[in-house]
Amino acid sequence: MLIRQATLEDSVAISELISRLTVKHVLPSCESKTHDLLLSSMSSEQVKQNLQSDYYYLLAENANKQLIGVAGLKNYNHLYHLFVCDNHQGRGFARTLWQTIKHDAERINNTKQFTVNSAITAESIYLSFGFKRLSGIRNRDGMVDIPMTFTL
Repeated sequence: MLIRQATLEDSVAISELISRLTVKHVLPSCESKTHDLLLSSMSSEQVKQNLQSDYYYLLAENANKQLIGVAGLKNYNHLYHLFVCDNHQGRGFARTLWQTIKHDAERINNTKQFTVNSAITAESIYLSFGFKRLSGIRNRDGMVDIPMTFTL
């Protein structure tokens, strides 16, 4: 697996990967009225805007340079995206992406604390990374998640 920083040219591939996985793993726990809003926040145009602003993305690629995972931070302290293709899950790729992006944020921005709004289905993964719940499951106008924090 190769990990590299994303470029503007990666916005379509990032969008396709995170949108596909969101439909399968995140949307089922959110109210249907939020689906379009959530998916529009992952459009290639939005990802491109993110890459041009205060977001930092890392990509995981296999030996054939196919995208298998994405990690994105907002302001170097909020884990905005962490997705790994279904057929590559369970091999430590998400953990490697998290450790790499965390290290980069600490090096670039001296970040010591991170937050994530975990999908219901991803909480156990974040707990295994050392994140802690800030509160219980929350429902913000149909968007269901679990706010969590990680401190170095």
